[in-house]
Amino acid sequence: MKFLDEFRDAAIVRALIGQIRGATTRPWTIMEVCGGQTHTIVRYGLDELLPRTVTLVHGPGCPVCVTPIGMIDLAIELSTRPKITLCSFGDMLRVPGSTCDLFDARAAGADVRVVYSPLDALELARREPIREVVFFAVGFETTAPTTAMVVHQAARLKVPNFSVIAAHVRVPPAIEAILSSDDNRVQGFLAAGHVCTVMGIDEYRPLVEKFKVPIIVTGFEPVDLLQGVAMCVAQLEEGRAEVENQYARSVRNEGNVAARGLMAEVFTFVDRRWRGFATLPKSALALSDRYAAYDAIRRFGLTQTRANEPIECRAGEVLRGLLKPLQCPAFGSSCTPDHPLGAPMVSAEGACAAYFGAGRLAAAATEAK
Repeated sequence: MKFLDEFRDAAIVRALIGQIRGATTRPWTIMEVCGGQTHTIVRYGLDELLPRTVTLVHGPGCPVCVTPIGMIDLAIELSTRPKITLCSFGDMLRVPGSTCDLFDARAAGADVRVVYSPLDALELARREPIREVVFFAVGFETTAPTTAMVVHQAARLKVPNFSVIAAHVRVPPAIEAILSSDDNRVQGFLAAGHVCTVMGIDEYRPLVEKFKVPIIVTGFEPVDLLQGVAMCVAQLEEGRAEVENQYARSVRNEGNVAARGLMAEVFTFVDRRWRGFATLPKSALALSDRYAAYDAIRRFGLTQTRANEPIECRAGEVLRGLLKPLQCPAFGSSCTPDHPLGAPMVSAEGACAAYFGAGRLAAAATEAK
């Protein structure tokens, strides 16, 4: 745990911690729905600074983590076909499929490449017209506009050998699934500020109205998160349930209108199974019929099969906020960043990777002695 004086805004942090402690009269469980926020919380020990009556749990805030094994298998199978170049972000190459990951496929001879932007994949397709270049697109609404933009650009430039496996997913259906579950224990949410920068906050209002839970749109710095917790606790203690915007310096009610317009043109909502969840209605973004020529799933006749996590991996429960990483028996033993069993140990935004990188396992072992 970091000492308070190590914070850049130590005085503000102290004041917020005092505010939360003074306001809390009963136990509350709050979920952050962003892997970047999880890493800030764990890195700075914010959860350990809060009173014991306030529990932070980590939700499905990592798009790499919630991409189902069947989708990974689909990408791996495609990468092994002749004259296919499969491109994606680095995290995706290490996520385990049923039998291997994309790095293993590359080691076996598949043309799998790391890119830093979907534009890199489009440029590769233009440079190598004899190959089919496929971009494996993963992310929440935050990165979906860039995929929409590159598909729109490919259509405008008439690039015939470029296509996309769209694995983008939406946050609100996951929140609804958690709140609808019989084993739910979450009473309030910290929503991801970058998602709301794109989408705005209006789509959270029906969830607040239906489930009577506060949702606070929150930034990513320690002060942002503590202020978000303070706002959430205040609502819970007062019996209120509203959408509040802590991240007003970036988020507007309407979001990014231009980005949303492009997404609406390029994508359509579809049902999809998530890792750790059942099939969630209208939870994913697939290419619309207008851009079917750039849909790799349709172009290559791909079929997503259902595959299960390894029995010893509890990633699904971690992603639903039912377990913290340290409560998984495989954490730090049979599951490490070098030999991951599940995606949350692989991704830069995964909760298990956050705990491992922050030394929480070693700290827990020391406390147990």
